Amino acid sequence: QVQLLESGGGLVQAGGSLRLSCAASGSIYRINAMGWYRQAPGKQRELVATITSGGRTNYADSVKGRFTISSDNAKNTVYLEMNSLEPEDTAVYYCNADYYSSTPYRRVRDYWGQGTQVTVSS
Repeated sequence: QVQLLESGGGLVQAGGSLRLSCAASGSIYRINAMGWYRQAPGKQRELVATITSGGRTNYADSVKGRFTISSDNAKNTVYLEMNSLEPEDTAVYYCNADYYSSTPYRRVRDYWGQGTQVTVSS
Protein backbone atom coordinates (compact mmCIF):
# COMPACT_ATOMS: atom_id res chain seq x y z
CA GLN A 1 0.00 0.00 0.00
CA VAL A 2 1.17 3.50 -0.86
CA GLN A 3 0.61 6.68 1.10
CA LEU A 4 0.95 10.27 -0.07
CA LEU A 5 1.43 12.52 2.94
CA GLU A 6 0.81 16.18 2.17
CA SER A 7 1.77 19.06 4.40
CA GLY A 8 2.30 22.80 4.34
CA GLY A 9 -1.14 24.19 3.66
CA GLY A 10 -2.65 27.01 5.67
CA LEU A 11 -3.92 30.57 5.70
CA VAL A 12 -1.85 33.35 4.18
CA GLN A 13 -2.45 36.92 3.08
CA ALA A 14 -2.40 37.89 -0.56
CA GLY A 15 1.15 38.36 -1.75
CA GLY A 16 2.46 35.82 0.72
CA SER A 17 4.12 32.45 0.25
CA LEU A 18 3.58 28.85 1.22
CA ARG A 19 5.48 25.66 0.57
CA LEU A 20 3.66 22.37 0.13
CA SER A 21 5.31 18.98 0.53
CA CYS A 22 4.14 15.52 -0.46
CA ALA A 23 6.04 12.44 0.61
CA ALA A 24 5.26 9.09 -0.98
CA SER A 25 5.89 5.94 1.00
CA GLY A 26 5.03 2.27 0.89
CA SER A 27 5.27 -0.35 -1.81
CA ILE A 28 6.93 1.82 -4.48
CA TYR A 29 9.30 0.44 -7.07
CA ARG A 30 9.75 3.64 -9.05
CA ILE A 31 8.00 6.98 -9.34
CA ASN A 32 7.50 8.23 -12.90
CA ALA A 33 6.01 11.62 -12.06
CA MET A 34 4.37 13.53 -9.27
CA GLY A 35 2.33 16.66 -9.28
CA TRP A 36 -0.09 19.01 -7.65
CA TYR A 37 -3.69 19.66 -8.57
CA ARG A 38 -6.21 21.90 -6.89
CA GLN A 39 -9.94 22.17 -6.48
CA ALA A 40 -11.73 25.31 -5.46
CA PRO A 41 -15.31 25.23 -4.14
CA GLY A 42 -17.76 24.68 -6.97
CA LYS A 43 -15.02 24.11 -9.51
CA GLN A 44 -13.41 21.11 -11.14
CA ARG A 45 -10.04 19.81 -10.07
CA GLU A 46 -7.31 21.39 -12.18
CA LEU A 47 -3.64 20.89 -12.86
CA VAL A 48 -1.23 23.13 -11.00
CA ALA A 49 2.17 21.62 -11.80
CA THR A 50 3.82 18.29 -12.49
CA ILE A 51 7.38 17.01 -12.50
CA THR A 52 8.80 13.81 -13.95
CA SER A 53 11.52 11.69 -12.41
CA GLY A 54 13.85 13.22 -14.99
CA GLY A 55 13.03 16.74 -13.84
CA ARG A 56 10.71 17.82 -16.66
CA THR A 57 8.14 20.28 -15.35
CA ASN A 58 4.76 21.48 -16.52
CA TYR A 59 2.74 24.37 -15.11
CA ALA A 60 -0.72 25.77 -15.46
CA ASP A 61 -0.61 29.18 -17.12
CA SER A 62 -2.23 30.74 -14.05
CA VAL A 63 0.73 29.85 -11.82
CA LYS A 64 3.69 30.27 -14.17
CA GLY A 65 6.26 32.60 -12.71
CA ARG A 66 4.75 32.35 -9.22
CA PHE A 67 4.89 28.64 -8.34
CA THR A 68 7.86 26.29 -8.55
CA ILE A 69 7.66 22.52 -8.38
CA SER A 70 10.67 20.46 -7.37
CA SER A 71 11.39 16.98 -6.14
CA ASP A 72 13.79 14.91 -4.12
CA ASN A 73 13.83 11.53 -5.86
CA ALA A 74 15.78 9.86 -3.07
CA LYS A 75 13.01 10.79 -0.65
CA ASN A 76 10.10 10.26 -3.07
CA THR A 77 9.00 13.77 -2.17
CA VAL A 78 7.64 16.61 -4.25
CA TYR A 79 7.46 20.24 -3.24
CA LEU A 80 5.45 23.21 -4.43
CA GLU A 81 6.82 26.63 -3.63
CA MET A 82 4.01 29.15 -3.99
CA ASN A 83 4.84 32.86 -4.10
CA SER A 84 2.79 35.97 -4.77
CA LEU A 85 -0.31 34.11 -3.71
CA GLU A 86 -3.66 35.47 -4.79
CA PRO A 87 -7.16 34.88 -3.38
CA GLU A 88 -7.88 32.94 -6.59
CA ASP A 89 -5.32 30.37 -5.47
CA THR A 90 -7.57 29.37 -2.59
CA ALA A 91 -8.35 25.67 -2.97
CA VAL A 92 -7.68 22.21 -1.66
CA TYR A 93 -4.36 21.13 -3.13
CA TYR A 94 -3.96 17.45 -3.96
CA CYS A 95 -0.77 15.52 -4.51
CA ASN A 96 -0.78 13.05 -7.40
CA ALA A 97 1.62 10.25 -8.26
CA ASP A 98 2.26 8.08 -11.31
CA TYR A 99 4.37 5.15 -10.14
CA TYR A 100 5.21 1.48 -10.38
CA SER A 101 4.34 -0.48 -7.27
CA SER A 102 6.73 -3.18 -6.16
CA THR A 103 4.26 -5.71 -4.83
CA PRO A 104 2.56 -6.51 -7.10
CA TYR A 105 4.63 -4.97 -9.89
CA ARG A 106 2.22 -2.76 -11.80
CA ARG A 107 1.80 0.81 -12.93
CA VAL A 108 -0.53 3.12 -11.05
CA ARG A 109 -1.18 6.21 -13.12
CA ASP A 110 -3.33 8.36 -10.85
CA TYR A 111 -2.89 8.04 -7.14
CA TRP A 112 -4.13 10.84 -4.95
CA GLY A 113 -3.37 12.23 -1.55
CA GLN A 114 -6.04 13.44 0.86
CA GLY A 115 -5.46 17.10 0.06
CA THR A 116 -4.34 20.13 2.02
CA GLN A 117 -6.25 23.39 2.28
CA VAL A 118 -4.66 26.61 1.06
CA THR A 119 -6.56 29.81 1.85
CA VAL A 120 -5.40 33.20 0.61
CA SER A 121 -7.07 36.21 2.17
CA SER A 122 -7.34 39.55 0.39
